[in-house]
Amino acid sequence: MAFTAFSSAIYAQTPDIKIGAKAGVNFANVTDGDMKTGFHVGGLVEIFINEKFSVQPELLYSTQGAKANNKISELKLDYINVPIMAKYYVMEGLSVQAGPQVAFLMKAESEISSVGGIPVTGTFDIKDSLNTVDFGVNFGAGYELPMGVFAEARYNLGLTKLPKEGGDYKNSVIQISVGYKF
Repeated sequence: MAFTAFSSAIYAQTPDIKIGAKAGVNFANVTDGDMKTGFHVGGLVEIFINEKFSVQPELLYSTQGAKANNKISELKLDYINVPIMAKYYVMEGLSVQAGPQVAFLMKAESEISSVGGIPVTGTFDIKDSLNTVDFGVNFGAGYELPMGVFAEARYNLGLTKLPKEGGDYKNSVIQISVGYKF
């Protein structure tokens, strides 16, 4: 009887955990650029502290960057993002979210389509000139159906300057996601 009571007490204190996957579209930008459409895909774990509050760490592959205002060049950035979202459920299924993010730059290219009005195509690796770690903060909302299907909208505000030297360019990304938790 003591073992059963002890096991029940431990089980009652164990938080509920959901594991899931998500994917979606990115609308990315850097300071003074035009939006570039990309995607993100990855996994998540939602750990419930109680029925209203949870913590959700994620691991995402994310394509970001920007198009130049003059449309002749495009910045292509590939990151591994690790957001840790605090989620508060305002009602059944509907949550508001906020949390920090660290992102690791995997690939950075600049693609040019013309120089001085002359059509030229070229792609250049620029990873060495950029900071490889990007810190940011996320804000968003989501809705989960009882069957585990969910949708989220999130804004990521980059806090780290992209270039190692020069300009004050930072990431800015809107993410729309769909996924499933089980």
